[in-house]
Amino acid sequence: MTSRSELSRELHAIQKPASIDGRLPMISDEPSEIQRSDESLTEILRRRGGPIVDPGKSILMPEEGGQRLTKLLLNVTIQRSLGPVQVVISPENTVADLIKAALLIYVKEKRRPLLTETDPLSFELHYSQFSLESLNTKEKLINLGSRNFFLCPKPTNSVNSLCSDEAKVANCSFPLTKLMDFLL
Repeated sequence: MTSRSELSRELHAIQKPASIDGRLPMISDEPSEIQRSDESLTEILRRRGGPIVDPGKSILMPEEGGQRLTKLLLNVTIQRSLGPVQVVISPENTVADLIKAALLIYVKEKRRPLLTETDPLSFELHYSQFSLESLNTKEKLINLGSRNFFLCPKPTNSVNSLCSDEAKVANCSFPLTKLMDFLL
């Protein structure tokens, strides 16, 4: 039997390069083998009764008789905010519920910039800030296929605002501005 000091001297005598963290690699007389299983991840999860990964969707779908998803972690970025709000919500909830929950968390955490309007009906949810089409508020979250969303105020292109803009131009002391608006 060799003592620890003899073993350390043998290790220092072997001039092997140190690993990244500075420690010497383990030396053993027996060759090490990595044993791999021929089972796929889907087969392992099916055997354990866990959720199965559906390649067509980005979320886990429950197997019949197996475990079901109970909560989703979603990231909602609110327009002009620095980072996303993380919302834990049931997959059976709708887009309208997600909008309401994201606004409540944003206000509760006192994030900046402060929102002038916190009514969920005055906001719309998009897949990203570059998506022009907003999501249907009655759509269930489990059917969306994404976990990252963008929340922005609804555009206010109402008839009243257009009329008030025209009234401002009509009361202007420069009559040529009407002509310029007409030409544009």
